[in-house]
Amino acid sequence: MLQDKKKKNSLILSIIVGILFALLIAAAFKSGDLNAGMLITQIIAVLIVLGFFIFFIILLKKLLPAPQPPQHVQVEMNTGIDKDFIITPTTSNVTFKDVAGISEVKEELTEIVDFLKHPEKYRSFGINLPKGVLLVGPPGVGKTLIAKALAGEAGVPFFYQSGSSFVQMYVGVGAKRVRDLFSKAKAMAPSIIFIDEIDAIGKARGNLRNDEREATLNQLLTEMDGFEGSEGVIVIGATNKVELLDEALLRPGRFDRRIFVELPGLNDRLEILKVHMKGKPFKGNLENIAKMTVGFSGAALASLVNEASIHALKQGKKYIEEEDFYAVKDKVLIGKKRLNTYSDKEKEILSYYQAAKAVIADWLGVDFERISLVKDDFKEEDKEIISKTELMSKIETFLAGRVAVEDRFNEKFSNAHKDLKKAREIALQMIKDYGMGESVVGDEREIAEILDIAYKETQVLYASNKELIQKVYEIMLKNEVIHKEDLRKIKNEIF
Repeated sequence: MLQDKKKKNSLILSIIVGILFALLIAAAFKSGDLNAGMLITQIIAVLIVLGFFIFFIILLKKLLPAPQPPQHVQVEMNTGIDKDFIITPTTSNVTFKDVAGISEVKEELTEIVDFLKHPEKYRSFGINLPKGVLLVGPPGVGKTLIAKALAGEAGVPFFYQSGSSFVQMYVGVGAKRVRDLFSKAKAMAPSIIFIDEIDAIGKARGNLRNDEREATLNQLLTEMDGFEGSEGVIVIGATNKVELLDEALLRPGRFDRRIFVELPGLNDRLEILKVHMKGKPFKGNLENIAKMTVGFSGAALASLVNEASIHALKQGKKYIEEEDFYAVKDKVLIGKKRLNTYSDKEKEILSYYQAAKAVIADWLGVDFERISLVKDDFKEEDKEIISKTELMSKIETFLAGRVAVEDRFNEKFSNAHKDLKKAREIALQMIKDYGMGESVVGDEREIAEILDIAYKETQVLYASNKELIQKVYEIMLKNEVIHKEDLRKIKNEIF
């Protein structure tokens, strides 16, 4: 390629010299003063000027540094190898036994492990391997560890990349990295690609264009569901911002399964603590530690155990005791954002609040799988047509906690603000978008009226279900979670 460039430059220089000589001869003929001496003099003058010009160009090239490829994208010119993007598969030694507190997630992933171990069994039934699994959950809940455990259980190569490693300034670099990653994974199939913080490249495409990010996302979409396909390669993405992802990435055929990894409940926290306390000298009851760490992620619990161990060592103790955990709890909580931890009184308020929501939701037919102390899992129905009654039921469900807590504690609390906001949003939609008020146009008065009617109906429902709510509250206070099946069992016992 360099030789071709030199030949091209020589040819251009020859053409320029030829044109100059031709112009000189033509000018001499035109003036009628053509003689050998004058022609030679003019040619020598042109050559001297041309020589100075060539000398100046050579000197300039020596003085100026040769252009270098960007440091953050060092690509070998002859091989096309991206030195800053290393694709090295690993064989994970982590299994599901090493990951505590994710019993429900394990159930979801067991089927995929069987897919990877026995693909021929499923192919004989015409069943295709899932293309992708999206792990959704807050930071520190163990999404990366879960992906490693999946690879370890299946015994397949594991390719780890961060979403930010695909995002570059220069168009085409990210897309090439996606192609290289999938090419290597396909060559070693069955295999798992894990992309952490996938929202870095998977953000919804819109008016604020970013050509490089869009090119990278388009390449990822093509690799996951293109003509060539990605047979035997499962892509696991992890994010805590699923609402930012592009719809094309979430549709069936790309990420076929979406698994929500929540903050661990009481029993899960106890199991996680047992794992981290293994081999450590401890005197006390771990269940007490689990109870006082509501809102802790798995990573926060690991940090708590480590800090408690350091505290005990500094005190010259031979054993780690419960008081060491209490002493360092606040130290673990200090950071960018304080974790949602609750006192005994706050747990009582939240337990009763969530218990009322669960009972009223079940009564009104608002579907859910489980409701915990820190999160409710109401199913979003993808329906084109929804009735006013269904929307009112949702509003009443979101108002149930406030109605119940106000009656039991004779006080209003700030924890209802998110549910109140959701209730207002539905009421606004009903009046402004769906025309479900007295007139098609609707106004603020009608929105307030819908909320008032819903509040009064919720008060009636609460009064008639107090006994059931009390039973659910007791379970919620103890286990920090209530499943729909458990609620049905309690109902059968009472009624």
